[in-house]
Amino acid sequence: MYKGVFIYMKKRLLATVLAAVMIISGTQIAGATSLSQARSQKNQAQNKLDSVNSQIADIESQQSSLQSEIDKVDSDLVDVLVSLDLISDQIDQKKVELAQAESDLAAAKEKEAEQYDAMKNRIRYMYENGDSSFLDAFVGAQSFADVLNKVENFSKVYDYDRNLLVEYQNTKTEVANLVTQVEEEKKDLEENQATYQEQQKNLEEMKAQKSSQMSDFENQLAQAQSLAAQYKQTVAEQNAIIAQKLAEAQTVKTSTAGVSNVANNNSSSSSKSESKKSSDSDSGNSNSESSSSDSSSSSSGSGSGSAVASYGCQFVGNPYVWGGESLTNGADCSGFVKSVYGHFGVSLPHSSGALTGVGRAVSTSDMQPGDIVCYSGHVAIYIGGGQIVHASSPSTGIKIGPVNYGKSIIAVRRIF
Repeated sequence: MYKGVFIYMKKRLLATVLAAVMIISGTQIAGATSLSQARSQKNQAQNKLDSVNSQIADIESQQSSLQSEIDKVDSDLVDVLVSLDLISDQIDQKKVELAQAESDLAAAKEKEAEQYDAMKNRIRYMYENGDSSFLDAFVGAQSFADVLNKVENFSKVYDYDRNLLVEYQNTKTEVANLVTQVEEEKKDLEENQATYQEQQKNLEEMKAQKSSQMSDFENQLAQAQSLAAQYKQTVAEQNAIIAQKLAEAQTVKTSTAGVSNVANNNSSSSSKSESKKSSDSDSGNSNSESSSSDSSSSSSGSGSGSAVASYGCQFVGNPYVWGGESLTNGADCSGFVKSVYGHFGVSLPHSSGALTGVGRAVSTSDMQPGDIVCYSGHVAIYIGGGQIVHASSPSTGIKIGPVNYGKSIIAVRRIF
């Protein structure tokens, strides 16, 4: 009778275990599909993010080049405006000089006219009274020398008038030439002024055009940065999903191992019970309870490490800052690990070297999500599936990458 009961219980237990294994296997397959989708979406978002970051770098480069051009236009415009100020002052001075020269010319013309009229009057008088004057000179003269002197005086008067007229004419000519010269200089300055004004207009139009281009670049940059933020958020979300799925897979793996142990232990207990046919029912019940207790204690594992890994993945994409401990504004490798574990109430040192001695050591083959992976001068958090999350470098920030990314692992430490 006991044998039949044990056989029945064994079959029932095996059926239950088999059902549990099938459920867990189905969960693993579903989880794998979801994990694959998350990785695919993450890779797509990462590729788009890389492309947008490249566009941002190109826009910023064009902005820098355009700003240099605007600065050059500004410099040229300043030179033109300075030249315009100088020319304006020179034109004002030439206007003063021209006004003075024109006044001098008018005075010279007036002097010339006056001298010309005076000379005409004297010449007319001498010619009109020429004979009697000369006769009077002979009659009234006391001597021949006196006659010569009087005739010579007439000649001197004529020469004086003529020379004075020539002098006034020369002065008038010189002043007229000066007027012409000043007018030409003023005209040249005004032509230069017009040229500089045209340059000013062209430079201002060029600056306006380049400023408009700069505004376009700023709009493009803002749009690209907005896209980059969206892709960055998608990458972070998918990284969190990946970490969660890897943690769930690890939990399922542990549960599967526990179920298998339960099956093996119960199978062994059933065999022993069958071999003890002479045992009474109390002994059989005691063995059965003992077996159940053993199988319960063989199932172990903690979700804390997985929670640490999942929490750390939320900050993927945030910056690397040497000496920093901020998960949002920037942290270095040990600051990142310290702050992630600090969220769970665990106080760790801010030193990659000191972190090699925290918790307890585990082998690389036994790594689980949440374990601290120590390298030479660097630390990271293992998230499962051969992946780590860490504050990588100033150029890449907080990211997910392979556990063997180029540095040798010197220690793996487990906190939970």
